[in-house]
Amino acid sequence: MPALSIEEKCRLAEVSRAGFYRYLHAAAPAEEDLALRDRLQKLVAETKQRRGYRPITYHLQREGWQINHKRVLRLMGEDNLLCLRKKKYVLTTDSRHEFQVYTNLARGLKVAALNQLWVSDITFIRLRTEFVYLAVVLDAHSRRVIGWELGRTLRTELPLAALEQALKERSWKTGQLVHHSDRGVQYASEQYTKLLEQNGIAISMSRAGNPYDNARAERFMRTLKHEEVYASEYHDIEDARARIGQFLEQVYNQKRLHSALGYQTPAEFERDIEKAAVQPVSGNATP
Repeated sequence: MPALSIEEKCRLAEVSRAGFYRYLHAAAPAEEDLALRDRLQKLVAETKQRRGYRPITYHLQREGWQINHKRVLRLMGEDNLLCLRKKKYVLTTDSRHEFQVYTNLARGLKVAALNQLWVSDITFIRLRTEFVYLAVVLDAHSRRVIGWELGRTLRTELPLAALEQALKERSWKTGQLVHHSDRGVQYASEQYTKLLEQNGIAISMSRAGNPYDNARAERFMRTLKHEEVYASEYHDIEDARARIGQFLEQVYNQKRLHSALGYQTPAEFERDIEKAAVQPVSGNATP
């Protein structure tokens, strides 16, 4: 049986030939834009957000991308990939777009208990036709994920939802818990910092240009990417939310062994701490 012509296929599908070709031309730029965003994300990750949009543009052009600095600036701005600048986050009274940067309280802090240090971070996840973003909050002592949220935008509502979940799940003593994050605008926003202050939680942020200050969160994100994201192909954001949620809550928290925890899971590690806290102190009984 001879192969059908384009005209015959269009007739069977009840679409016009012109409409078919318009679809082909429209799909190609979308795929190219997705590939470009993916390359941008990787370049920024490689340079740890220390390079501006112009050097990134030159790098892409050398790789053969037909792109100018205006488009790179727009894409980096949309995906929150622009390099950090100290003057951007100075506290002022005449601009609501500039926020305070807090001292790094986590540096040198000896974490020896639950709810002593929470660490937060945001990462991107590539789907078939779009990027989505995951915000997490972890207890630094047990490595347990205590709050998370997946969404299509990087607005403050994303990490705020993860924080609100953590606040509902945990108990802490006022003045004894530190929340650490990077200097991103979401974490420095008035809405986010106000919620921390209202709950008696001290605010800590990484030093400028030093991603190692948030190493615990960075390591978790690498684990998530290698053990779940890179091994999966999500159909859409709902599929990603279900499968990533299952990994976080049922696999990572309940089943993944950590050498730093004596090869226990985060859940097992926390249960042992709780058991030790309720055990009676041994000693001679009073006659």
